[in-house]
Amino acid sequence: MTKKPLFNFKHRHKTIIGLIRKNQVRLISAVLCMIAGAGTTAALAYLVKPVIDRIFVEKDARMLAFIPVVVIIVALIKSFTTYGQTYYMDYVGQGIIRELRNMLYNRIQDMPISFFHREKTGALISRVVNDVMIIKNMVSSSVTSSLKDVFTVIGLTGVIFYQDWKMALVAFFVIPLAFYPIIKIGRRVRKVSTRRQESMGNMSSFLHETFAGNKIVKAFGMEDFEKGRFFNKTLELFKIEMKEVRAHALSSPIMEFLGYIAISIIIYYGGSRVINGDSTPGTFFSFIAGVTMLYSPLKHFSKINNAIQQGLAAVDRVFDIIEKDTDIREAENPVSLITGPHRVEFKEVFFKYEEEFVLKNINLAVNPGEVLALVGMSGGGKTTLVNLIPRFYDVSSGVIEIDGLDIRNVSISSLRRQIAIVTQEPILFNDTVRNNIAYGNAAATDMEIENAAKSAYAYDFIKNFPHGFETNIGELGARLSGGEKQRICVARALLKDAPILILDEATSALDSEAEQLVQKALENLMQGRTTFVIAHRLSTIINADRIVMMVNGRIVETGMHQELMTLKGEYFKLHHLQYNPGGGDV
Repeated sequence: MTKKPLFNFKHRHKTIIGLIRKNQVRLISAVLCMIAGAGTTAALAYLVKPVIDRIFVEKDARMLAFIPVVVIIVALIKSFTTYGQTYYMDYVGQGIIRELRNMLYNRIQDMPISFFHREKTGALISRVVNDVMIIKNMVSSSVTSSLKDVFTVIGLTGVIFYQDWKMALVAFFVIPLAFYPIIKIGRRVRKVSTRRQESMGNMSSFLHETFAGNKIVKAFGMEDFEKGRFFNKTLELFKIEMKEVRAHALSSPIMEFLGYIAISIIIYYGGSRVINGDSTPGTFFSFIAGVTMLYSPLKHFSKINNAIQQGLAAVDRVFDIIEKDTDIREAENPVSLITGPHRVEFKEVFFKYEEEFVLKNINLAVNPGEVLALVGMSGGGKTTLVNLIPRFYDVSSGVIEIDGLDIRNVSISSLRRQIAIVTQEPILFNDTVRNNIAYGNAAATDMEIENAAKSAYAYDFIKNFPHGFETNIGELGARLSGGEKQRICVARALLKDAPILILDEATSALDSEAEQLVQKALENLMQGRTTFVIAHRLSTIINADRIVMMVNGRIVETGMHQELMTLKGEYFKLHHLQYNPGGGDV
């Protein structure tokens, strides 16, 4: 069985090193501060010899006046260098955390809709917040400490070898023995740290879910059940953290025990040399001070190694997302769509999420300015079909064309600029009314925003808010009614002024009064646009230019309302179910 290397450097680790190198000037400044700081530590150890030999043994008054001043100067230099190394390395660490968060967030935003269906929201948030912070600690704290300790060890090693090279060899005898258990413990820390970060992600996901669904939790009286579930998650995290604590706790005692063994041998050997007259008390105590200072950074290496292993585990979790391939790829030489009326055509389109096809042999052409309604029972493939147009998913086979161009050859940004969407669930952001309407069109003027609100029948209720268009609407528009939220979504779509419009059951969640207002707003929105309407209530699409009936992923009927009613097929059955429930056979 081959042994695993302590550090298996991959492309992701080189990326981290590359980010560190981007801050070379500050990094060099920090290293210079560390070297100076290590020199002051070595100097303090060396000063023990003249203090004992010249002051306490020889009773030299001049040295008594001189050495305290030197100690103060050395301590002052040490203080400045400690501040410098801390500031510069934290600057580097904070810069890296910013870069990584940007890289991670950019990658998440570029992932297709299917990615968000697979991943837990809370787990993604945990990677952006918690895992990146662990990497920052590894870079700014652990790397700082390790570099500082290396320079300190070099300086103190020079002092103790200068004082007595024979005793120095004895002191260094136990060091190789100490590093083997540290390496073994470090590997275990990395493994356990990965589990802890995964558990933190699960907890974040759980919290996001229960906080967002708190109304349902209370409505069904499930508070105690959710408390129990949270208790189990905290217990699981506690057990993992205790495994990590045990691994951490072992490192320091091992180094400390081995250090005391070395010091006890030095005391016996060095004391014998002083008694025999081969060395002075000052040399001996200076040596002991140097060794004591030396073992402190050596012992610290075990903690640093544990922190580095935690950081590398976090690097793996972060880069698992950054390096993840997306299913939706930009063409090598994409074409840009020109804004204007568009013809959309599906040619022999098949699509599946996993194994089973949810769309089968879709052939459909929609002309510029035409209103096409998609109807059918839930699960028939209506939403999936319209989600293929902006390339939220790509077809499994077949082709979708806009003005004769395969949309896979069109740049994704220019494709999506041509499309506006209003969904059943109004998605709004915790911002002002103005910014929510202008979302996607930051250059819009106040007049354009207000006109969009008027066309969406939203202007009147917005002006009644305490701060009008500057009113903050809360998370997901929590301070608005369902109809108000939907009308702001319509205003947002109006302001985008895209030539292709997708309305995915935009009124199905509203009461009759709100539906009438939103329907009026939608009629304004649909004018002159190639429109795909997914409708739950058939009354809202009677006047559509064409109605497509879908069953189990297939188009089974196409025509205007009266034509489909005359056929007495699937559309007729669906209409009968809505308007004559329990009314007997058709």
